[in-house]
Amino acid sequence: MQIRVRGPNGQSTIVIDDTATVAELISTIAEKTGLPTFDLKSGFPPRPLDLNKFDALDLLCDIGVKLHGEQITAIAKENESASAEASRESTSAATGASKANQQTSSGVKSAERAPSQPRGPSTVSKDPPQVPFPSRSATMVLRVMPDDNSCLFRAIGTAVFGNDLDTVTELRSIVAQAIQNAPEQYTAAVLDQEPDAYCEWIQMPDSWGGGIEMSILSQHFGVEICSVDVRTQNVTRFNENHNLSRIILVYSNIHYDTIALSPSEPPHKISYNPPEFDVKQFDADDDEVVQLAREMCKELAKQNYYFDAVSSGYGCKQCGWKGSYKEMGEHVKTTGHTDMTQV
Repeated sequence: MQIRVRGPNGQSTIVIDDTATVAELISTIAEKTGLPTFDLKSGFPPRPLDLNKFDALDLLCDIGVKLHGEQITAIAKENESASAEASRESTSAATGASKANQQTSSGVKSAERAPSQPRGPSTVSKDPPQVPFPSRSATMVLRVMPDDNSCLFRAIGTAVFGNDLDTVTELRSIVAQAIQNAPEQYTAAVLDQEPDAYCEWIQMPDSWGGGIEMSILSQHFGVEICSVDVRTQNVTRFNENHNLSRIILVYSNIHYDTIALSPSEPPHKISYNPPEFDVKQFDADDDEVVQLAREMCKELAKQNYYFDAVSSGYGCKQCGWKGSYKEMGEHVKTTGHTDMTQV
């Protein structure tokens, strides 16, 4: 059976046999969400789901609860969340102190799982804020994208197609085709490398997108894309046209997430509804929703939910190169090396 689980860091899918035990399901949810203890809600409207009332060795197929295809939300238990957070911080500090003394032969600090692109802020921030939107009987929420170098494509794809389709490969291909079909527009000067090389590069799973990709995809799908910068709350618009619908992305200087409105009950401070009920496309003349997105970004900035690329350095784990974020992009394009880490 497949179960979608939403936790503090986003949504994931659990695939588990219906002959698995209740204890195995609880353990899997804890692993996926990072919550040692939690309360569960399922269905719509969300209702409490108490798995602890069953014996730990009961089989899922025997407990009489529909789980296949369900959306389950895991919520940290309030009386235990503070101690759990303190424990995580203590563990993180100890791990960081240990790793600080380790160096690879190339001189780049080692990491337990070094990403090919520096990780987005969603891995280190607090839970993203939720902003009340009473006039829409909803709450504005941040749908956090995975830190897998495809966050921009996932953010656009979930807003255009919904949450259930993985369109990353398709969107990368659309970008490459658009560049190939307009050689007079997408020149080497615009792309910072030869168009054929750029098309090959952007279709690699480790390559991240930016303004060029947003411009192309906004025109391809006939939508306006608003990108709100967390640090400055500035709004950059692509394919601006008041006759179109609009999607809103949050940009943290290295990572993209998606803005959504989720139906909620008064006072609309928080929504427990699953992403299936999200509204992610808005009228292009709806300035109220853009302003509220900027307010959300102010709250995100207070949580340091952005990456300061100017003051941070990077290293290549493949050859030992070191440099700035901008120089890292050039290094990736010229060498094809993608295993980067922050130093």
